[in-house]
Amino acid sequence: MTTIVPIGLARQVTEAYRTSASSPVGGPDFASMIGQAAQSAVQTMHQAEQVTASGIAGKADTQAVVQALTNAEITMQTVVAVRDKILTAYNDVIHMNI
Repeated sequence: MTTIVPIGLARQVTEAYRTSASSPVGGPDFASMIGQAAQSAVQTMHQAEQVTASGIAGKADTQAVVQALTNAEITMQTVVAVRDKILTAYNDVIHMNI
């Protein structure tokens, strides 16, 4: 024969979940996370621009220029991919039936 678990135990689990789910974890919020990522992307692009200008002037090694441009390309691809995902999510929300 199986024992029936008291309902009080289920309430304790529910209350524990509610308090832990409603309290913030303490990490950065989404807006600040996106802001930091955008700032990092802009910084990478400026660095690539500076290294490229130094390469044109003959002050930077070719390998450094190629690495800076590769970093800039990867950063730009990431920014475009994130932008596309955000626009897709926005369009999905706009087209939702209420």
